Amino acid sequence: MMKKEVWIYAQQDKNNIAEISFELLGKGRELANKLGALLAAVVIGKNVRELAPTLTAYGADKVYLVQHEHLDLYTTLPYTRVLVDLISRFRPEIFLLGATALGRDLAPRIASHLKVGITADCTELAIDNYTDPLSKKKYTDILMQIRPAFGGNIIATIVNPDTRPQMATVREGVMKMLPPDAGRRGEVINLEPELDKEDYKVQVVESKEIEKSVNLKTAGIIVAGGAGVGSKDNFQLIIKLASCLGATVGASRAAVDGGFIHHDHQVGQTGTTVRPRLYIACGISGAVQHRSGMSESKKIIAINSDPEAPIFEIAHYGIVGDLKEVIPKMITTYRQKSGGEQK
Repeated sequence: MMKKEVWIYAQQDKNNIAEISFELLGKGRELANKLGALLAAVVIGKNVRELAPTLTAYGADKVYLVQHEHLDLYTTLPYTRVLVDLISRFRPEIFLLGATALGRDLAPRIASHLKVGITADCTELAIDNYTDPLSKKKYTDILMQIRPAFGGNIIATIVNPDTRPQMATVREGVMKMLPPDAGRRGEVINLEPELDKEDYKVQVVESKEIEKSVNLKTAGIIVAGGAGVGSKDNFQLIIKLASCLGATVGASRAAVDGGFIHHDHQVGQTGTTVRPRLYIACGISGAVQHRSGMSESKKIIAINSDPEAPIFEIAHYGIVGDLKEVIPKMITTYRQKSGGEQK
């Protein structure tokens, strides 16, 4: 009997593996161990053989390599064909992809071809038993696919007990990657894709890269502003405090929607998930959507004029007051303590 396999899609661009792929390998390793299964990474590209040792170092037992000169750049049809063929052939128990722009394009097409369910934008995954509430049929070792639902007002657990693979896309930054082990060895399986001209109805004519103006995921300190900041002019206080602390500027969705700052700075369910050592939330009420993106910060300081604001439920330190008064005092005190006199 063949051993079960948990698969993750190792997204790469110009032979640079996306960070979400390492995060998926970390969670995939946990799920595979729980199932007594093998963990496999699938990587597609023109010449991706050199990526295999890195994927095994991060936890993969197997690496499926699919190489073809026409797979250099991602396009939907050929990548869908390749993955549908592989899944139909090897029948993994679970298949996970990152909820990136690419993953959100690719995953539902695969699920549609295979006629299996899929849960998008998961924030947690686990293995557990499940009993159907109607038929009372019992299932063992099912993938619990957990994500916010109904605008973030509830946390839903979704299961696909009868179809395989159990598929999900996972939000970036919510799973912890394992430290690499250069001594790990894994099986590398080279596969030849079957493609035809119908797979190339769409061609990439030109590709441009636009870098984000801010990298929230690697920030050690984040000062974030919300709707309570009040205006774009007032948001300069957030920027000023961040500059003083050597921090990165973040924002809630309400602040971004209000035009206070660019979307690249957004933290939360529809923004970036962060885990800084210090998160200062200024004028942020603490809706579930925002908290889901920053609740694992090591220390949280909340500044809000509303003592009943939900953000205080997860804050380690809370300051009830007008941020237009509190933040200038924080800046002055910090500069005095650090010996700086600049304005």
